[in-house]
This record gives sequence, C-alpha cells and structure tokens, in this order.
Amino acid sequence: MLNTQGREAVARVSEPIIELKDIKVYHRSRTGGIFKPNIVKAVDGVSLSIRRGETIGIVGESGCGKSTLASVVVGLQKPTDGQMTFKGRDALKRNAAFRKEFGSDISIIFQDPATALNPRMTIQDILKDPLDVHGIGDKSGRDRRVRELLNLVGLPQSAADAMPSQISGGQRQRVAIARALALEPKIIVADEPTSALDVSVRAQVLNLLSDLKEELFLGMVFISHDIQTVRYVSDRICVMNKGKIVEQGSAEQVFDHPTQDYTRKLLGAAPTLLHV
Repeated sequence: MLNTQGREAVARVSEPIIELKDIKVYHRSRTGGIFKPNIVKAVDGVSLSIRRGETIGIVGESGCGKSTLASVVVGLQKPTDGQMTFKGRDALKRNAAFRKEFGSDISIIFQDPATALNPRMTIQDILKDPLDVHGIGDKSGRDRRVRELLNLVGLPQSAADAMPSQISGGQRQRVAIARALALEPKIIVADEPTSALDVSVRAQVLNLLSDLKEELFLGMVFISHDIQTVRYVSDRICVMNKGKIVEQGSAEQVFDHPTQDYTRKLLGAAPTLLHV
C-alpha cells in the first residue's frame, strides 16, 4: 500500500479523472429586453483537472459560480460551451453505460443533509439505495456494505435503524458522506458540506473528509465561501470571482502569497471558525 508521499506522487503524475477545458455556463436573466436579454455568466471559461489523491478547494463569495461549477463536474448541469472529459472520453455525450460508470465514479455531498436525506427512509435504506439502483451485490452483500459504510464514517451500527430526524446534524452529514461513498467513487464533490453544521462539529467533519481522502485515495473538490476552511482541507486552491478562476496554486501559495486583490479581500474577511 502506498504511503502518503507515494500517493501524492501518484496524484501528481496520474491522468485526470475529470478534465474541464474553457467551460462556460450562461443563463438568460429575467431582466433586459426580448431582443437584447441580459446574460448571466455563471461560469465563464473555467479549465480544471481533477485527479485521485488531491483535494482542490474552490472558494469565492456567494454567486461567484462555484456551485454551478460543482453541478457541471457531477453531471447535473450541462455547460453552454467548452469541453469536459471523463477518463479521457467526452463526458458531454453519454449513453446508458457511460452514465452508469460516471455515476459510480463521481459522487456529491450536498450542503444541507436535512434536505439531502429522505426523511421517510431509515439510514439503512438510505445507504442501500445507491447499491439497489446500480444492482450491486445481493441482499446480504448490501447489508454488509451498509455496515462497512457506517464504520467508515464513525457511526455506530445502531444508527442503521434510525430515521434522519432522530440523529444530530453532524451525524446526518456523516450519513450523507457514507451514501456518497457507497459505490466506491474515485472523485467526491463536497459543496459547502459544513456550512449547515454547528461550529463545534465542523472540524470533526473536515477531519473525517481528510482521513477518507487519504484512506481511500479519493480525489476531492471542496466548495466553500470560507477560505480558512478551504485551506484546512485542500492541497490546491482555486479562487473564483464572477464565474472565472482568478487565482490558483498550492494552499500555501494562495494563502501566504496571494497575487490578486480579490484573494486578499477574502483572506481579510474570513473568520477563523475552526478555532472558535
């Protein structure tokens, strides 16, 4: 098994799982005339490579395009223009088999577990659902996988019989993380995964994500408006403003030697929530 240094070396030289080239997502706004509508450039010419073993932090203020970019990466949003490849293949033209493979390898953790989890399903059924949809294993194998997932995210086996409303917000987010891991993905997109949590449990969830990245050799895209949080988990940081990546580099470079005024503004405004 590779150690941390070995995995980092592999991540640097490995082929991208997801590669974006000049991705654009434009929307017509409700303002403007019929013949001259105003165009909102939610994502405006973003290029990005995502590999296993590396966490890329996407940071910027609300409305900068980071969540729209996340939707493109996981296949929920079709770009207006640009190229996207998955394992070297065109990811914008998908047949059923391609969609199944893509859905297994690319997963997402949503911002608010209270709305992301079905309140009428037990934790057991929530974690089994992706396995059922993809037809993986038999009943005993799926039950065993649920037990593995609960253990992986630090939840007791008794949690399987609970409903989402019967566990805490931090535990619900652990369930959401477990569900995202059910199909053994290569890439996880975490869209503001701690913003709905109490300050006291944020660091626990961030540490869990970092540990899972190392243990499972995941590629991770971590989306947040809080540059302090992004720095805590990321190997590489991309700063977004008005749909563009305006600065990127290693976490140390961006944090300690920012080149853009916008990045310095984010740094100056960010509270150190992890240390409260």
